[in-house]
Amino acid sequence: MLIQAHQLTRSFTRFARRVGVLGAVRDLFRTGGEELVAVDHLDLGVAAGEVVGFIGPNGAGKSTTIKMMTGVLQPTGGCLLVGGLEPFRQRQRHVRQIGVVYGQRTQLWWDLAVIEAFDLLAGIFQVEAATYRRRLERFDSVLGIKPLLRQPVRELSLGQRMRCDIAAALLHGPPLLFLDEPTIGLDVAVKRRIRDFIGLINQEEGTTVLLTTHDLSDVEAVCRRVVLIDHGRVLLDGPTDTLKERLGGQRRLVVDLSTVVPEAALRAAVQGLPGQAVIEGDSDRLVLRFRRAEASATTLIQAISARLEVKDLSVEEPEIEEVVAGFYEAAEARALGGG
Repeated sequence: MLIQAHQLTRSFTRFARRVGVLGAVRDLFRTGGEELVAVDHLDLGVAAGEVVGFIGPNGAGKSTTIKMMTGVLQPTGGCLLVGGLEPFRQRQRHVRQIGVVYGQRTQLWWDLAVIEAFDLLAGIFQVEAATYRRRLERFDSVLGIKPLLRQPVRELSLGQRMRCDIAAALLHGPPLLFLDEPTIGLDVAVKRRIRDFIGLINQEEGTTVLLTTHDLSDVEAVCRRVVLIDHGRVLLDGPTDTLKERLGGQRRLVVDLSTVVPEAALRAAVQGLPGQAVIEGDSDRLVLRFRRAEASATTLIQAISARLEVKDLSVEEPEIEEVVAGFYEAAEARALGGG
């Protein structure tokens, strides 16, 4: 296993700060406090060459786990090995075998041109000149970064910066890549480029990828395995298709109509559709809720298009919070049923 976590735990101590100067002085000599457990005896193994979606709601412990795996935080309990190394204790050796991209912040230098930042990183990691040039050409072929190389990092848009950050994380050819919310706030075209690139480096280089995201379409597009966590514990670990099957895969088909249609006519149009869809919203918009096991989006789209004049439509996946809620509801139902 490339990543081995056994009973991995990380807790923090939180103090309620007192107000005023006197309160601040008293806090200097304060002991105790409330212990918060962010990662709670987590067991996880990731084999070389896997692309794993590491998902969960806000506060589930995803980012804390990633920070321990990258050596930023020291575990307070359990055992963690990444590539045979303890990330926090052997950081210098460890950083050479990993690449890290955080969607919320850049690893590039704000005032440098992108190519200057790349040159600096290549020097730090002692990347050979020929290898460096070859990798830049390859990154450009998928991510389209060549027009951005002479621009200062501060002038890049979010999507441009994210493409450059991913390239920077892979300049030294690490076997393991951590992506923490890499598509947050990006448009569809940039998301597609990033997803394509993840698939490419995995297939051609065998790069192992651990991806945290709130966008289930990211997971569906690139991950063959999903690990769902909440409150620092693993709730589900298995193939991506298993996640859909276990939770029913509720989705929404949002249909914008070319003209306003009376509600009675809308109800008549959806009568008998697979999945027992329900109408929501205004008379120029139709929202159909359905489950993957009951109907396919293609079937519903074809049926709606044949019955109504459609201007636009989209299929929406459930939010991560809904997935977790669905997991708990399914677990509770199984417990009440005795199975």
